[in-house]
Amino acid sequence: MIKESNHKLYILLFLGIIALFSCVNEASEVEKVTQHEALPVESTFESEIFFTEYANLKVKAFATEMHRYNEDEIYNEMPKGVLVIFYDSVQVESSRLTANYAIDKVTLNIMEAKNDVVIVNAEGEQLNTEHLIWDRKAHRIYSNEFVKITTKDEIIMGEGFESNERFTKYKILKPKGTITKEDE
Repeated sequence: MIKESNHKLYILLFLGIIALFSCVNEASEVEKVTQHEALPVESTFESEIFFTEYANLKVKAFATEMHRYNEDEIYNEMPKGVLVIFYDSVQVESSRLTANYAIDKVTLNIMEAKNDVVIVNAEGEQLNTEHLIWDRKAHRIYSNEFVKITTKDEIIMGEGFESNERFTKYKILKPKGTITKEDE
């Protein structure tokens, strides 16, 4: 009787050890199962967004497609591009920005524009870059990447840029060169 109960105890102990070691999962497999893809809580098409200050229109933004996410940080993604029109104090268009991709970080009050970013102001001066940040709270735009500014008289190139949000007062942080245009 004692031998039989010891035999059963050894079998149970052996099966327990096998079960314990057979349930080991690779960390990468566990991560795949627990990882979740961020999904938009809302999607809109042909969106028009207005930014006002003291009931005055300051900015209009248009997006062909926009997805809103409510993760740790609330943001709107515009994967098919954006057009942003800035207005002066008397609500006349002062500049416009276009980009092939944009992400509006609502919580931070910052919009990032990427891929073929172009800004044109009322004087016809044009900025070209691949990445631009618009800080709505500070009313400024800036980039740490290569920029090219084309005016009626010259083309200025360099690394880094900052400006007011209407692109009327600007500077290139590290100018690399200037090309003077000749009259035709």
